[in-house]
Amino acid sequence: MKCGFRPNGEIGEEGPRYIIYGGNEMNTNDYTIRLEREEEYRAVENLVRESFWNVYRPGCSEHYVIHVLRDDPAFVKELDFVMEQDGRLIGQNMFVKTVIDADDGRTVSVLTMGPIGIIPELKRKGYGKALLDYSLEKAEEMGFGAVLFEGNIDFYGKSGFAYASKFGIRYHDLPEDADSSFFLCKELIPGYLDDVTGVYQTPQGYYVKDEDVDEFDKEFPPKEKQKLPGQIFG
Repeated sequence: MKCGFRPNGEIGEEGPRYIIYGGNEMNTNDYTIRLEREEEYRAVENLVRESFWNVYRPGCSEHYVIHVLRDDPAFVKELDFVMEQDGRLIGQNMFVKTVIDADDGRTVSVLTMGPIGIIPELKRKGYGKALLDYSLEKAEEMGFGAVLFEGNIDFYGKSGFAYASKFGIRYHDLPEDADSSFFLCKELIPGYLDDVTGVYQTPQGYYVKDEDVDEFDKEFPPKEKQKLPGQIFG
């Protein structure tokens, strides 16, 4: 995308506010979205740890997952974003290449996404959606056809995601009668999946061992693991 200005829909005392776009960076009067830098890897891992701690399970594994994914050949460095506010990292998102094993024998290239996280004190304030929408726009610009991943339709539906079953895409190893409402899809190229049915494959980099997570977690400040209502993993 060429550098330029675009109204962000907000009106301030000075009049309409604008978002500044240039290459792989977006600046507003409130935050910047840019590519992650190698020297801030640990800071981003700690951000992800804070964002996911005790959310889906006691503790979390997402900070180790991103540590592993950065060295995965399927990792897309050009879509590895952080969100910054007043010099502080407040969010991140990343993408990994994967495939659909189509029923007709083809292998269809797609993306999967995440972890995507915002620091706890800024959740539910619009930052996550801003980061998500910008990331998807950049993935589209790079020519990727579709994104599939696991998420909550109530949030991701606002950015154009639908149930993957609508596209005829099945989640690997999931029984046909099982609930697949967690499995979402968004076409970045309209019609990309029109003639595709098949099975989505989660990249192997997302599968980590609990003992490896525990060992990695020792490198961070101690935090208490808690079993809380609503967690989906024990």
